Amino acid sequence: MKITPTGLRLTSHGSPTGLSAVLLAFLAVPLAAQEADPEAGRTIFTKAAQPQCALCHVLADADAEGKVGPNLDELQPSVDQVRAAVTSGVGVMPAFEGTLSEEEIETVSTYVAEVAGSGG
Repeated sequence: MKITPTGLRLTSHGSPTGLSAVLLAFLAVPLAAQEADPEAGRTIFTKAAQPQCALCHVLADADAEGKVGPNLDELQPSVDQVRAAVTSGVGVMPAFEGTLSEEEIETVSTYVAEVAGSGG
């Protein structure tokens, strides 16, 4: 560490120390993954997405009893699987890219992956 006229400068032989690596790792994690908000995810699932996810899918936590799409409680998809399906669509399910923001897609994907199979 060097003290300079402008303050502290963390260096190790002229290069940034581990602090930079920590900051980069933190920034690489999507905001929704850092601060999962189940209520926001539930709201997107039941109201914000058009058509609403709950119209087609079963998800006990959201009191959803859809009959068209897969039963998410049985499927228990990962965040990546939900994100891909919501972004690009699958079969008759429409793509929500452009309809939902990236943050909303991340929020609903995290929500579904976390609550699917939990029994509500």
